[in-house]
Amino acid sequence: MQLAIQLIFAQVGINEILDNGVATSQSIAEGWNNQWLSLLQNNTTNNLYGALTNLGIFFAVGTLLFFMIQFLKDLISYEYTRPISALIWPFIVVVLLSNAGNGSILSNLTLGVRDFLNNVNQQVVVSADANKIYQQALNMSIAEEVAGSLLRPCQSLTGEQQTQCFAKAAEKVNSLWEKYRETYGNQNWINRLQTKIDNIRYGTGFVSETSFNSLLGSTVQTSIKSFLISLQYAFQNLIEATMLLIALLGPIAVGASLLPVAGKPIFAWLTGFLSIGIAKISFNIIAVLTAAVIVNGPGQNASADPDLMWFIIFLGILAPILSLLVAAAGGFAVFSAISNTASLVKERI
Repeated sequence: MQLAIQLIFAQVGINEILDNGVATSQSIAEGWNNQWLSLLQNNTTNNLYGALTNLGIFFAVGTLLFFMIQFLKDLISYEYTRPISALIWPFIVVVLLSNAGNGSILSNLTLGVRDFLNNVNQQVVVSADANKIYQQALNMSIAEEVAGSLLRPCQSLTGEQQTQCFAKAAEKVNSLWEKYRETYGNQNWINRLQTKIDNIRYGTGFVSETSFNSLLGSTVQTSIKSFLISLQYAFQNLIEATMLLIALLGPIAVGASLLPVAGKPIFAWLTGFLSIGIAKISFNIIAVLTAAVIVNGPGQNASADPDLMWFIIFLGILAPILSLLVAAAGGFAVFSAISNTASLVKERI
């Protein structure tokens, strides 16, 4: 999901802040995608994934001795029923780790699963203009901080100097409102903030000292919001890095699957990969649903003046924790399903 970081106020224009945030998030997403393709498709011996594939083959050869010992033991104890079903594992390991020239079958399957998870995630983001709703809720929560940062230097001035300072700040803020209206239309929350700024600039209407100070905010609150937004951005990148790390460890998990143990490493690897995908999808669903509540609620109410600090806290701290809990529960269910299916197939063969 795109993330516009718009709390770097100094020495850049408002439009540059809005445009560069989106461009940066897109370039980072493309960078991750290129990294996936570079590592998993071109897995030569000089490549990291190629080296790990060779390590997985080494593990497979090393554990083949333990597999053959267990196979001969089962052959003596259970005649032919159980040993024949166990022969499927060497076949699976050889097939998955074989190199077809443009990457092993395992690397292509891993990319396929990743693409499937990304397509599901993209459907969540794109459906019902969800990404635009998310961005609008995020801008709602920081627009007052942006405006306040421009008006804050005028607080210590008096008389004509303060009037001129307000006029210059208002010109910059007006470009912000124009940018918002071009993106989201003529929304009530934009009109509400513009009215508040105009009342301060022209001295019209009633603006209490509390409301004035609230609009100006403080550098501490701005820093906290900036940190929390960066925190959820870091979480999204951590999810991408974790998925790639688990993908790279796939050959080792496959190679170690010949060990005569009940829980095969390949099951744990596949469960971990799917769990991280569930965490990514869960986070975006949580963010989109919460954003829709804000946009369709206080965003449409001209008389509302909500404090959306809770939304930033929710995105930066609570939503990542909740998505990881959902992923843990989902991963346990996936692991149980895979294990039970493998046991059922083993009994039938």
